[in-house]
Amino acid sequence: MKRPDPTEQALDRLSVLRSQAESPSLAEELKAFLKNRSNAVVAKAAKMAGQLRISDLAPDLVGAFHRLMKDPAKMDKGCAATTEIVGALYEMDYVEPEIYLIGIHHVQMEGSYGPPVDAAAKLRAWSALGLARTHSRNALDEIVSLLVDPWPDARIGAVRALATNGGEAGALLLKLKMLTGETEPDVLAECFSGLLEVAPERSLPLVAKYADDEDTNVAEAALLAIGQSHRPEAFSFLKEKWETSAGSPLRKVLLLSIAMFRSDEAVEFLVSLLDTCAAKTANDVLAALAIFRENEKVRSRVEAAISRRNDKPLTEAFRSQF
Repeated sequence: MKRPDPTEQALDRLSVLRSQAESPSLAEELKAFLKNRSNAVVAKAAKMAGQLRISDLAPDLVGAFHRLMKDPAKMDKGCAATTEIVGALYEMDYVEPEIYLIGIHHVQMEGSYGPPVDAAAKLRAWSALGLARTHSRNALDEIVSLLVDPWPDARIGAVRALATNGGEAGALLLKLKMLTGETEPDVLAECFSGLLEVAPERSLPLVAKYADDEDTNVAEAALLAIGQSHRPEAFSFLKEKWETSAGSPLRKVLLLSIAMFRSDEAVEFLVSLLDTCAAKTANDVLAALAIFRENEKVRSRVEAAISRRNDKPLTEAFRSQF
């Protein structure tokens, strides 16, 4: 008979514990799992501790981090556990800088089907977020250095840290990051969102320029960030953009960006389009409005507009999406 695998047993127990969040023994069991030899077990226990914000486990998380960092290439393949530990400490508002300073410098190259990959990029990202909350004198200096990290995941962490806790200096650094040639769409998307969050009025014209970028991924990221900003002037820009580029390949993203405002004005604009636009465009408008499927008032208005069109395929699409 095959002997039970202790790692699988531990992971199964953690799954059970996740559904018993009120269990009085939860913290003690998680504390024990943080000492497990398997980094997969430690990772799952750390993630649970962070999600449940069990701040009493912070010292145990720190201890587990230091233990794994004695030989991370051997003890923590893929940086699975150390990344979850730092993420959990961040969720707990842990503000001692030591762990974050270690994490932000850690590089762990591991084999893959192609060239080696740096498994620690996300660890550096979480470390940047955590470090930005501390009172470390070196926090901004360390985070700025991460803006030129060779791995996009790490740069994204730096951008988020500056947007969340970087203040005016952070906003200027994000602007500089955009203007000095960042080419990764996901990193640019974080810059767009961050700038529109911390300095919306002066940042909208800059982000709007990227809505015409030759790289459609960058243009889409800019449009979605503008939609998420919920600024009145941003809504005006998107409506004007629709008037000049309704037939462009970005049509679907542009409509979704308008819907993302979730305002009465946005709904009014999109429903009015349903009454007048071509059939192909109507399907895209309907897809954008589908984010309101749980809103009975909006649903009724969309259904009425679909009924007025008397278009069987569009009616079927409505039933499917709503």
